[in-house]
Amino acid sequence: MIKKESSAQWILLIAVFCIATCGLIYELVAGTLASYLLGDSVTQFSTIIGTYLFAMGIGSFFSRYFNNDILRWFIKIELLIGLIGGFSSALLFLLFPLVVSFRLVLYLMVLVTGILVGLEIPLLMRILKDKIEFKDLVSKVFSFDYIGALLASVVFPLVLVPHLGLIRTSLFFGIINIGVGWYLAHYFTSQIKQAVSLKAIAIILLLVEVVAFVFSDNIMSYSESLTYRDNIVFATSSPYQRIVITKNKRELRLHLNGNLQFSTADEYRYHEALVHPALSSVASLKNVLVLGGGDGLAVREILKYPSVEKIKLVDLDATMTKLFSTQEVLVHLNNGSLLNKKVLVQNEDAFLWLTKNTEKFDAVVVDFPDPSNFSIGKLYSTMFYTLLKKVLNPDGVAVIQSTSPYVAPKSFWCINNTIQAAGFFTKPYHNYVPSFGEWGYIIASINPNLHWFAAYPAGLKYLNDAVIPQMFVFPQDMQYNKPIPVNKLNNQVLVGYFEEEWDKYLD
Repeated sequence: MIKKESSAQWILLIAVFCIATCGLIYELVAGTLASYLLGDSVTQFSTIIGTYLFAMGIGSFFSRYFNNDILRWFIKIELLIGLIGGFSSALLFLLFPLVVSFRLVLYLMVLVTGILVGLEIPLLMRILKDKIEFKDLVSKVFSFDYIGALLASVVFPLVLVPHLGLIRTSLFFGIINIGVGWYLAHYFTSQIKQAVSLKAIAIILLLVEVVAFVFSDNIMSYSESLTYRDNIVFATSSPYQRIVITKNKRELRLHLNGNLQFSTADEYRYHEALVHPALSSVASLKNVLVLGGGDGLAVREILKYPSVEKIKLVDLDATMTKLFSTQEVLVHLNNGSLLNKKVLVQNEDAFLWLTKNTEKFDAVVVDFPDPSNFSIGKLYSTMFYTLLKKVLNPDGVAVIQSTSPYVAPKSFWCINNTIQAAGFFTKPYHNYVPSFGEWGYIIASINPNLHWFAAYPAGLKYLNDAVIPQMFVFPQDMQYNKPIPVNKLNNQVLVGYFEEEWDKYLD
């Protein structure tokens, strides 16, 4: 009898470990998915975690009203959490393109899941109170709970997201939740009313989630078909972003986390404007650094200068650089630039790479995504540009893509002021890219007296002697004449400006 009681204790404590792991995974899935779809990862994770913890408090409060058949109620809650949490990611991806108030749906799901998870531990402690002395009960339950949370926080970014993706991850842990519920119903059959029906429901839910797990790629593909109007020809998830390529009769389009990065119909306008005004102003152009630009399109333009001897590309996402150096259509688009013997690709965080680098460059092309969240916003900070200044030769130049001065003039001029605050002289300019509208760039140099636009390559599709001077003229509606604070690492004001301006435009 004592042995059986001891086994029951360990089974219930292992259940604590499992539910703690599953509960935190659902929270991390919701935060990651929100940052993918809504941007600004710090805000999304902060509000998701706050809502989730608040909901757990509600669940803990209401646990007092469960007075009879507590073990049976606990198993029912396990099955319900497994169902809702397991399908949470798939459901949110499917609803994102269909509902107007997606945030309402997102936080409602987080609230429901949090309430159910908040019910679990108090109920389980009440189940165990007659089996374990109180001081041991509290220490053991919370030890297993915290160990489960630690495991979830480690495996989620290192294993689950890179190898399973969000939909499979939530389904996998939904299966674990339901499996725990089934096993408890099986082990404690004699102590539970209608144990047979509970086990049958658990088995049905397990089969449903296993089938969904097997067909998770189909679910993701269908949700993306609702999001993108063009045919999806390629889609994959890296540890850092969702990569989708769509095609219509006229063009291919690259989307990262749902945001358009380029269209083959007019990307040359963007990349010629990004690269050539800066590089054509360097007298001795041999060693070039590219930060971002994992598609190799900026590198393609740089290789048009015969004097270039070495190009180093630093891009965080190895999935991107591999895709654009192996897929035939994409290799054709960038003219095989990433396979060129002059090009060295390094998959590292550009900010950290700059802190370690000791090499000097004649030109730097900075082609990062827009500062839509704090993890990207650090790449537009005074500290980043100070590091950037250290890698430039005295007569070198850097050029930074700087979002739209028409849609987001405050953001654009904030970037300009931030670059100047790091000790650069700046030459802001813009051009029209049909897929994006007016787009902005900023040339930064240590020496303001360079021979500007001296020797750009012949045969460009967009730039010529007449076009370049016009790019440096800003009409009144692209200017912002009020004082703008610079973007520092500890305040990230730029992210707030960017979100405010683009939200108004998209609404």
